[in-house]
Amino acid sequence: MTNLMSRNDLLLFAGFTLVVLTMPIWLAPFGAGYPDLLQRFMIFGIFAVGFNILFGLTGYLSFGHAAFFGVGSYAAVWSFKLLTLDAIPAILFAVIISGLFALVIGYLCLRRSGIYFSILTLAFAQMSYNLAYSVLTPITNGETGLQLTLNDPRSLDAVLGQSVAGQPVPNLLGQPLSGYAGFYFCAGFLILAFFLAQRIAGSPFGMMLKAIKSNQTRMQFTGFNTRPYALSAFVISGMYAGLAGALLAVTDPLAGAERMQWTASGEVVLMTILGGVGTLIGPVIGAWLIKYFENILSALNDQILARFWSFLPDGAADTMVAITGKFVGDGWFLTLGLVFVIVVIFLPGGIMEGVRRIAGMFRRRSGSSPATRTQPAE
Repeated sequence: MTNLMSRNDLLLFAGFTLVVLTMPIWLAPFGAGYPDLLQRFMIFGIFAVGFNILFGLTGYLSFGHAAFFGVGSYAAVWSFKLLTLDAIPAILFAVIISGLFALVIGYLCLRRSGIYFSILTLAFAQMSYNLAYSVLTPITNGETGLQLTLNDPRSLDAVLGQSVAGQPVPNLLGQPLSGYAGFYFCAGFLILAFFLAQRIAGSPFGMMLKAIKSNQTRMQFTGFNTRPYALSAFVISGMYAGLAGALLAVTDPLAGAERMQWTASGEVVLMTILGGVGTLIGPVIGAWLIKYFENILSALNDQILARFWSFLPDGAADTMVAITGKFVGDGWFLTLGLVFVIVVIFLPGGIMEGVRRIAGMFRRRSGSSPATRTQPAE
């Protein structure tokens, strides 16, 4: 292992793995230790890690990655319906289909760069959303969404003699993926996705992607063809998105067109920028933070706020409830927007820039700690 990874990379990977596997423990005091939210932390962490390969390493900003996320969900649900309720074939099928779809879209979009590339990806994503919502209804079931039913053929399960008594639920080798079992299943894929992204970033291929981001024009002037590398990054990123979509279908076996909306694409952009573009851990932290806000702050209401501010006098408590109530519940987007504005203004490199500043401050303090002694007078 040490021949493949440097000591720092190995420590980073080990620390990340430890943090992920112990999340039910250290997130419990923050009200986020329940399985459903933890699963979403894992799924959207994978989504952000994959998006960072394209945006953070290569410099191509895509506004249409939700298309691959949605395709992965649809592919996984169709695998559950036609083949088996086992999650592994569904995930493999979703990753392959998403990769092929990303290959086609990337081949067309990468003919342009900069804002033109971003607009093209947005256009293809909106086309995919409208196709799923109203045109390809025999495949997507339109606005109702694709769901599992008892009448699904599931040919592989039928051959193996496996039957479903109640509501069909995805499983792993016959074990239902619900509760903490589903969390650790998704956590394993996040750890694997992080490891692969770490290896890509440190490989010669990753160095080429960073060079494309740094100065693609200069590379082209030297006669170097950068397009295959950019297309490879696009396909890999799309496969990550498909994997995340498939895992969402595993934990919630429903695929709908809303997973392909432009807002979902914008959300992963916010996750990456908030955490730190081009860093390994930053996009994951950004994904966790946004999903925490979405699920925790959106659940707060005036009654909870009234109990929180109950130590104030009645008039002051009512005023604080009225003010803070605008930033929670349905207004949690205001809190997210405020946090995003603060980070962009004061930490342009995202949360990871703040971590680096704090670490640098401690290093400077330790470096300037007293090592000198008072010299005796001669």
